[in-house]
Amino acid sequence: MKVKSEWERESEDMGSKYKFWYTNPVSGKWLLKFPRGNSGEHWAEKIAAEVGRVLGIDHAKVELAVFEGKRGSATKSFADVGTGQTLIHGNQLLELAVQGYDPNKKFNQSSHTLKNIWKVFDSVLHDPEVAKCRFADYLIFDAIIGNTDRHHENWGLLSQVAEDEVSVDLAPTYDHASSLGRELNDSKRERIFANNRIGTYVERARGAIYWSDSDSRGISPLELVRRSMDTFPDLFSPGLQRVKNLERETLLNPLMQIPNGWMSTLAREFVSDQMDYNIRNLQELSA
Repeated sequence: MKVKSEWERESEDMGSKYKFWYTNPVSGKWLLKFPRGNSGEHWAEKIAAEVGRVLGIDHAKVELAVFEGKRGSATKSFADVGTGQTLIHGNQLLELAVQGYDPNKKFNQSSHTLKNIWKVFDSVLHDPEVAKCRFADYLIFDAIIGNTDRHHENWGLLSQVAEDEVSVDLAPTYDHASSLGRELNDSKRERIFANNRIGTYVERARGAIYWSDSDSRGISPLELVRRSMDTFPDLFSPGLQRVKNLERETLLNPLMQIPNGWMSTLAREFVSDQMDYNIRNLQELSA
């Protein structure tokens, strides 16, 4: 999609990448983001969104976009201000639900644990178990794409005021640029292939959700699902069963959404192998 300069509205300060909101007169409000350096954050966003579609989870719509000759990705707004919808980010919610939680700590926030996220759902939502199952699906999705950026501003709840009543629900999953080896250049991918280290790359990843608030680092998205399946099987089993019932080729098809020239052949091979490793491991959990 081509973004016209006259559509630009306002910049977005949240996060570390340059981005701005624009309004397409036909399709509405979108957030345009540009990848850092030579990274593949734009195609990672698009592939991730298509994987989310295949999985049937509620996700933000993403399109590849070009603005003034520069490539990026555009994410459609899912919060309709006109109908009273507001996105409340996880850090704001955790501050209210967890005593002593620091909502402004951007790195090494070890209190950002799954159990504390459950506390938010229990304290705010009318049917927290349904939301927990949906969030579990988000984490399984993260494990498939290797999303390491599920920090406390990259999930939230949608609040809506209608006829003096307030309803709150889990927001769609969004912001998946930190996935699929997007930070690697082809020489690094070649070394990983040469040493047969796809599994090592996946298992050493550090996510933004901690297992315990005494941990020094977050665990990998795949390991988070492994431990969660042991601890919260009722929440994670349904999503894992759906992954088991899907053909691997179906989950890899989203790679075909990326036109030639947007990512290298080696990057495609890496994404395919990384996702295949993750899918195989997830399918074993529901055996």
